[in-house]
Amino acid sequence: MKQPDFDYLLAGGGAAGLSLAYHLSLEPRLRGKRVVVVEPDAKDQNDRTWSFWADAPTAFDPIVAHEWQQLAFRSPTFEQVFRLLRYRYKMIRGLDFYQFVRSALAQNPQFTFVRATVESLVNTADGIEARTSTGVLTARYAFDSRPPQLEQQPDKYRYLLQHFVGWEVETDHDVFDPATAEFMDFRGPQHQEARFIYVLPFSPRRALVEYTLFSEQVLPKAEYEAAMDDYLRNTLRVSAYTILSEEIGAIPMTDHPLAAQDGAHIINLGTRAGRAKPSTGYAFKRIQDHSARLVQALAATGQPPKNPTGDKLQFHLFDTLLLDIMRRRGETTRTIFTELFRHNPFERILAFLDERTNWLDNFRVMNSVTPWPFLRSIWHVLRRRPGKRE
Repeated sequence: MKQPDFDYLLAGGGAAGLSLAYHLSLEPRLRGKRVVVVEPDAKDQNDRTWSFWADAPTAFDPIVAHEWQQLAFRSPTFEQVFRLLRYRYKMIRGLDFYQFVRSALAQNPQFTFVRATVESLVNTADGIEARTSTGVLTARYAFDSRPPQLEQQPDKYRYLLQHFVGWEVETDHDVFDPATAEFMDFRGPQHQEARFIYVLPFSPRRALVEYTLFSEQVLPKAEYEAAMDDYLRNTLRVSAYTILSEEIGAIPMTDHPLAAQDGAHIINLGTRAGRAKPSTGYAFKRIQDHSARLVQALAATGQPPKNPTGDKLQFHLFDTLLLDIMRRRGETTRTIFTELFRHNPFERILAFLDERTNWLDNFRVMNSVTPWPFLRSIWHVLRRRPGKRE
């Protein structure tokens, strides 16, 4: 058989592709493997930030821009600042991440970077063939982090977006508590959807302020801006502020099945593999866990694991139920999260969202909220049809 050009081809050099590349570089048992990263963009802009919580050191702690030991939850009927015990809430800037990984791999002869678009990936008898905008490459395995192209089936699955606009602002006087991130501030109007403000403070006068929604459609940009301006002026009593930078995003949130693998030699990564949690949109830590799982199997057996993601069915069901509620009665999401944070230790909720809780803690979490919305959604799941607006 013809020797492939590479052992591993990574289609995409964003968060998922570069995370896997970095994890591969740290594994001594894979030092002989040849890896190519194919990415069409230069990745020389700070195009996003990633936030996550962790209870152990991570591979990217050297580039954590800020971390917080307290998280606040606020709604009209309940407010509390929670001090984290074993967890820390962390933020990484996209440009810092890209530069850190590329710098770490630049002098490593295992890695080749190709500026190109992967147009197609095909399984062959002994590997894959990738057709790119600059030519054909072959490899033993491909790891595909290109955005998924879903043929939506709205009569079977739920399709929402977590969409947001964020400003990094500087105020004219001390406003923010640098030790406390505003995890969810639901005090604003919901307009039959789930809407909240999210704040990451960097100093008493600087913070990232985002207006975040869970719904099926994005808003005109002016509506996000009006909500953030109202929050700054009327909730925080800021008389004057300067916008230093802006962040805009829309993360797909769906229970549409996303395959972990496409044939024998193509393994999916990132959003394509369902690593953006369907009910929250958090992805960065899930990408790291996925990368570590893949690298461990490749080093131990020479092959990807039989279950590439290790996902558990019960958590997929929990995500589906919440998506169904958001679709039917989005404004009740505020009540559900209020009950969750009022009746549970904060770190139990974080572990639950990390899909690391046992059956007893899962029961405690589900038993802490009003059952009726979930019972209605269970009925829709059993009849295999998404619920509609009531």
